Amino acid sequence: MHFDDLLREAEILERTAANPLVRGIAYDSRRVTPGAVFVAMHGGTTDGNRFVQSAIENGVGAVVTDSEATWQELCRRLPDFAVVRVAHGRRALAELSAAFYAHPDKKLSLTGVTGTNGKTTTTYLLESMLRTAGRSCVLAGTIEYRVAGEVRPSPHTTPESRDLFELLAEGEDAGATEAVMEVSSHALDQGRVWGLHWDTAVFTNLTQDHLDYHGDMESYFQAKARMFAGQGAAPPRVAAIHSGDEYGQRLIRLSRAAGSQILSYGLDCGEVCAKDVQLAAQGTRFRMATPAGEIDIRTRLAGPVNVLNLLAASAAAYSRGLTPEEIARGVSNIDRVPGRFETVDCGQPFTVAVDYAHTDDALRNVTRLARQLAASRGGRVITVFGCGGDRDRTKRPKMGSAAGEGSDFVVATSDNPRSEQPAAILAEILPGLRASGTRFTVEEDRASAIQLAIAEARENDVVVIAGKGHEKVQILGDRAIPFDDVEVSRQALREKFGESSQGSGKGLLCN
Repeated sequence: MHFDDLLREAEILERTAANPLVRGIAYDSRRVTPGAVFVAMHGGTTDGNRFVQSAIENGVGAVVTDSEATWQELCRRLPDFAVVRVAHGRRALAELSAAFYAHPDKKLSLTGVTGTNGKTTTTYLLESMLRTAGRSCVLAGTIEYRVAGEVRPSPHTTPESRDLFELLAEGEDAGATEAVMEVSSHALDQGRVWGLHWDTAVFTNLTQDHLDYHGDMESYFQAKARMFAGQGAAPPRVAAIHSGDEYGQRLIRLSRAAGSQILSYGLDCGEVCAKDVQLAAQGTRFRMATPAGEIDIRTRLAGPVNVLNLLAASAAAYSRGLTPEEIARGVSNIDRVPGRFETVDCGQPFTVAVDYAHTDDALRNVTRLARQLAASRGGRVITVFGCGGDRDRTKRPKMGSAAGEGSDFVVATSDNPRSEQPAAILAEILPGLRASGTRFTVEEDRASAIQLAIAEARENDVVVIAGKGHEKVQILGDRAIPFDDVEVSRQALREKFGESSQGSGKGLLCN
């Protein structure tokens, strides 16, 4: 493909005449290949225009820039080089990547899931439903990426557009027919999913999070709403929306005006809803109503929140043509989502659950589930949690309140403090925690905090370790050190009960 062919689908302001052969697309000067087009764009923390010379030295054949100064400097210094100026760097990256990878988004049926909580579980459930029905999928989300069964690490919830189009193209080449993606508010605001043709867009809920980035809830909502209005492409064919959420009601009106088919869902409202819900520690049963009839659902996932996640995934699966029976079979094939109320079972007489909850709403939901499990056995709820550094500070006292109100004992600790001092973060958590009246302690070191909570636990208690979920590192300053809440919990259990030795019948044996 020549540069001229690539540019036909991009909005450009001005260009030089050179028309080289294009051998790739890059936005990171450290990852360029000879003959690639380097897209230099302004970002939230850095400016790719600073690295144009490095990209040229590494062999790129053309530069696309959103900086007039970079454009002028390159035209003066390299008049015969291929240079293009655009108004929107990230939008141009998406347009050029779509063209270079031959629009895989138009050949796959794309489902995007957005919202504050529930995105990961909903996408996992939907991918299981589609796979059980015989469809091959690309999955992109917080925990991992999957391409027709191959599992890859996930550097971002929603990748940059260039990486996303490459992922979709690889999925298409491997025989995939569907793609299921978590779509973050950052990705929507920054244009990482610009131009994607969504078949189905799913909205789970909206509660306070990411206000360090968006500033206020209305801006946060407007970022989410872009997915339903259409961003460089037509609006979604189907909008599957949680009608029990106040922001969901706004999206229903917006989507209807945009011409999308509305498929609402909710616990006790919507076209896809749950009846006769039976909650237990071992899982959940309910009867699900759909426009195609009712079906019994049985799942090992517990709690009302997972009923909502199941309804969201089922609405999306129905929009993709699955029958209620196929949906139910897909649900039965998944028993856990990593880091989402993931139990650590070493044979101990109490429950330890690791969960990604990192907003006050999510923390309330997870402690509510823990309370239901503990109350049925006469146990207590013990919660370990912290708040991330360099993130929305206003939610810290709210998370303290949520943890205190839902627990009998709380251990406040660190959770990816990044560049902030852990003690300063904890100081902003404590007002809400104190106001709850719940017994608590503070332990900056997360491993020690987990050990303390497990040492405190007795028979029939539920210990919730919240905030990090599936994550495998703790971010301290500019370092990321290995840290896994599940493994740290196992070690604390071994220390409490003693190491198990084969055939001894003593201690614990962790699975």
